[in-house]
Amino acid sequence: MIWPFWMGLGGTIGSGCQYFPWIHVDDLAGILAHCIEDERVTGVLNGVSPNPCTNSDFTKAFASALWRPAFFPLPSFVVNAVFGPERGVMLLDGQKVFPKHTLETGYNYIYADLASALKNIVS
Repeated sequence: MIWPFWMGLGGTIGSGCQYFPWIHVDDLAGILAHCIEDERVTGVLNGVSPNPCTNSDFTKAFASALWRPAFFPLPSFVVNAVFGPERGVMLLDGQKVFPKHTLETGYNYIYADLASALKNIVS
């Protein structure tokens, strides 16, 4: 994902309006450690950021973190041609996921906002 953006060829996927769940790898590892270390944690925890964003928001933030433009969208028909309609739907429709139970169990995110997560990753 980084190479097209690094070369200035990044852009939204499809309409860009679809939700785009994200999480920093440190937070995902932290959630797993939280589950193992805290015996009160039961059930399913969503490994996603508590601040959902759209693909358009993510694209703008990622390009900004890399100091690159992002104006080459990836059309829906290309996504469906490359991945097939069954898998393309995951990128084109998205899903708004909120980590309600993860937060209720007391996990504190290290990178709860997209800007700080991307800044850490690209630095």
